[in-house]
Amino acid sequence: MKKFNVPGVYRSSIISAIKSKRKEADKLKKDFSPTLLDFGPLQIFLARHFGFCYGVENAIEIAFRTIDENPGKRIFLLSEMIHNPQVNADLLNRGVHFLQDTKGKPLVDFDELSADDIVIIPAFGTTLSIEGKLNKIGITTEKYNTTCPFVEKVWNRSEQIAGKGYTIVVHGKPSHEETRATFSHSAANAPTVVVNDMDDAVKLAKYITREKPLADFYVEFEGRYSEGFLVERDLQKVGVVNQTTMLASDTQAISDFLKELMVQYFNLTDANIDERFADTRDTLCYATNDNQTAVMGLLETPADLAVVVGGYNSSNTSHLVELCEEKLPTFYIDSADKILSKKEILHYNFHSKQELHTVEYLPSDEPVRILITSGASCPDAVVEAVIRKFVSFYEVDRTVEEILSYFE
Repeated sequence: MKKFNVPGVYRSSIISAIKSKRKEADKLKKDFSPTLLDFGPLQIFLARHFGFCYGVENAIEIAFRTIDENPGKRIFLLSEMIHNPQVNADLLNRGVHFLQDTKGKPLVDFDELSADDIVIIPAFGTTLSIEGKLNKIGITTEKYNTTCPFVEKVWNRSEQIAGKGYTIVVHGKPSHEETRATFSHSAANAPTVVVNDMDDAVKLAKYITREKPLADFYVEFEGRYSEGFLVERDLQKVGVVNQTTMLASDTQAISDFLKELMVQYFNLTDANIDERFADTRDTLCYATNDNQTAVMGLLETPADLAVVVGGYNSSNTSHLVELCEEKLPTFYIDSADKILSKKEILHYNFHSKQELHTVEYLPSDEPVRILITSGASCPDAVVEAVIRKFVSFYEVDRTVEEILSYFE
């Protein structure tokens, strides 16, 4: 896989050595067991896969190269580059300005832009409407487009099945930048509707089977269907694609549910299922799959608590938290600074959208066993800082550097 030129401040020699050693021993990525860092009274288990993915590294490289190659020019980011506070803060400190917030609310009026300005499209991609606005101003988007190739893969797959007459069902968070972008590209080629979860899929199914009045669809899915959508016509033949950072198992479950529904309702067989349902399993992102599968492997290890590191508005990170919460106490933090002491921690509850303060979060009995993973937009350097913070609380048998020697 391509190597990217990412600022060294985001790298960690410790994490890089661990990942390199694991990759060397498991080239086919069949071993999802965690890596043990045994400090004696503290045992840290690192997920097999975590941190920057291909799309994130690609976006960071393009963004920082753009800044370096264009001194004196006004450079804008359409919205956050990725959902990581450190990376976005670094870009702002380099003079980059955001045009919108993550919900699409304007921060800078497009009328203030000129053809001499540079606008970087973030890793999530953007809508055709926004691309059109920028192009009309004279701003070319191709050169500074950091859209993740795996997001574009979803768009391309949507276009392919649209060409065969399928309606596109997008599994994603309706307000998320990537879902808005995918919806826009899909809706340009086919009738499209967004479902947030299985509950939405069940609601949609009732319109396919005519169990609910078709007119109710336009109320229940308001703002989430394409212009000109006709329920009686556009739910006869469907394919499911996803926001690449959703839980892969959730997307698969929604796809399987709708497939079985079509089989039952239209009396289909394996031989003719494609008359009503498109197989789109190939749209699931490799990094999403790897990171989530690694967390499942991580959770097989007996532990006292889990720590998930990443931006609080990161969809892929929140899903890792969701998986961990099913098994044990989980603390979602965006930096080592949130670990206030051995007794106190600040952590985010993504359900209530609140940062919480918890005391006595570490058990008193030793060894303390902590599971650690991070989101796809979290720098490895942040994970290293978290490890070092926990290590500082104990009279450890060996240092971080001594542990590192095992992986060199």
